Amino acid sequence: MVSAANQVTLARIGLIPVFLIALVAGPRWLAIVLYTVIALTDLIDGYLARKFKAVSRAGAVLDPLADKLLVCAALLFLANKGVEPWMAYVIVAREFLVTGLRALVEKVIVANVWGKGKTLAQNVAVVWVLAGLPFAYEAMLVATVLTVVSGVVYFWVARRQLWAQL
Repeated sequence: MVSAANQVTLARIGLIPVFLIALVAGPRWLAIVLYTVIALTDLIDGYLARKFKAVSRAGAVLDPLADKLLVCAALLFLANKGVEPWMAYVIVAREFLVTGLRALVEKVIVANVWGKGKTLAQNVAVVWVLAGLPFAYEAMLVATVLTVVSGVVYFWVARRQLWAQL
């Protein structure tokens, strides 16, 4: 049976194409609302997993994957439309590298303060860009820097397991 937390995570993944359709064809406000709702459900699935003691390996894989899919989809669409392409590429590359690292070391790497800060900064920056708010470039720059720093931290934490696999 799929836990409530994993159901929320799967729903989050399923809503990403709806967000993209709204981003392409719908009013911008709808895309902003959908992105925000999808991003906030990350808090809900984590809460449910802890409350019902339903933390699982599937959830540990699917939850960060859902975050990455949402952010990467938004950034690839927004490249040259409010987001500097190099920022989108750096963030997407980091997400692929960390996902590959997790698969390679075959170990759940627990999210730390850098990863959580990175996710928050990315989500705030994307909403900032979508809404056309002032200082969107600066918000994306902060998100990009935190993304790189958190990636370095993930590789540093997993270095022993990584070397053992090589």
